[in-house]
Amino acid sequence: MQTFQQYIGGAFEDAGAAFDSLDPATGTPWAQMPAASAADVDRAVCAAEAAFFSSEWAGMSATQRGKLLLRLADLVAENAPRLAELETRDTGKIIRETSAQIAYVAEYYRYYAGLADKIEGAHLPIDKPDMEVWLRREPVGVVAAIVPWNSQLFLSAVKIGPALAAGCTVVVKASEEAPAPMLEFARIFDQAGFPPGVLNVITGGPEAGAALTSHASVAHVAFTGGPETARHIVRNSAENLASTSLELGGKSPFIVFDDADLESAVNAQVSGIFAATGQSCVAGSRLVIQKGIKDAFLARLKEKAEAVVIGAPQDMATEVGPLCTLKQRDHALRLIQTSLQAGAKLVTGGAAVEGEGFYFPPTILDCSEAPEAPCLSSEFFGPVLSVVSFETEAEALEIANNTAFGLASGVFTQNLTRAHRMIRGIRAGIVWVNTYRAVSPIAPFGGHGLSGHGREGGLQAALDYTRVKAVWLRTSDDPIPDPFVMR
Repeated sequence: MQTFQQYIGGAFEDAGAAFDSLDPATGTPWAQMPAASAADVDRAVCAAEAAFFSSEWAGMSATQRGKLLLRLADLVAENAPRLAELETRDTGKIIRETSAQIAYVAEYYRYYAGLADKIEGAHLPIDKPDMEVWLRREPVGVVAAIVPWNSQLFLSAVKIGPALAAGCTVVVKASEEAPAPMLEFARIFDQAGFPPGVLNVITGGPEAGAALTSHASVAHVAFTGGPETARHIVRNSAENLASTSLELGGKSPFIVFDDADLESAVNAQVSGIFAATGQSCVAGSRLVIQKGIKDAFLARLKEKAEAVVIGAPQDMATEVGPLCTLKQRDHALRLIQTSLQAGAKLVTGGAAVEGEGFYFPPTILDCSEAPEAPCLSSEFFGPVLSVVSFETEAEALEIANNTAFGLASGVFTQNLTRAHRMIRGIRAGIVWVNTYRAVSPIAPFGGHGLSGHGREGGLQAALDYTRVKAVWLRTSDDPIPDPFVMR
């Protein structure tokens, strides 16, 4: 059993309690994790607040902050194999994916390193001749960053990077499910040379989350997770009036027209729903397919789904590993069963893989004759694709927007004008055309509706960690008139 510690005020320590983390490939404990108490949370926030006001951090130039972020990026890149190994062990994500993703995470820190001294204010052409007025952008303060277990190093980088670039300090609460990579990241961060308390990393369940999001010294809460937890966070933030940015997943439409390059679309759909074992907030979990090509498309998709190599996540030959938790697997089984009862037809998969671990095969449900099947509206967070067909472009758009979520979408067509009409009509924060799951630190990421609000990535993310201060300077040497003397 490996043992991990929390990171508060620049020191590694045990928490008030501990819990075992399960290996999803075997279902057995492999490591002991710290479980932060409310007192631990308070100490972490106080450490972040002290660092925020310290001359060591507050007096540091933006360019110096950028250099520290560059050092952090280099350390992440150097330690990517170790981080990938831990993420694979603790979450069940295949090593091929964690290795590639974590290597790219370093680019997010490099991007925000370069952005640190480019967060600019403005001069206002004020309507008063004896005044100069300008705007300063200043850091909001202590940020609570709450990340789930899936892609946690990426999902924390899009919070930590812009927050530190802006001059904030951060308390990260890793998920109580599979937090090992985030706790190991704290060890890497410790080597980068930031002042103590600038970043603190804890983990724990609802008690820790409630204590963090309602803490009087927290100015902003950045959360990735589910809508129900987000509702609790919003209620908690009423205590401190903290601003929030919420990325809450989706039920993303993957729309394929009959003029699309079918091989490309099939491959993108396989990646969009079966990569990461479907445990992705942008999973293309609703295939919206034009009727004329439905049968041919599904035949090719079924063939590829059934050829997927399911196995140990550490094996480079594995293409789909286990789900992270037994709870997820049971949720998928229940949702499939209720959808079949509602009229959906099973194309392939649908049953848990026998043996140890939380394995679940690529699954396809044809809901073309079952538009009310719950699988079309509920998020699986697993490798389950729901299929619905359409005839006209207007019908495709109606189906795509028939969701309470609004994070991502995909459109496959060779018709450029149609693509532009779909881009305008789809209600989602991201539209991928003839591609899927592409990301970059330069591009904003986020949605609306039950997919949340705010953006991560790009310049806007850094600006969200600042507040604007208006500065007025009177330039006249004449005395200010007595306001009570009538002239």
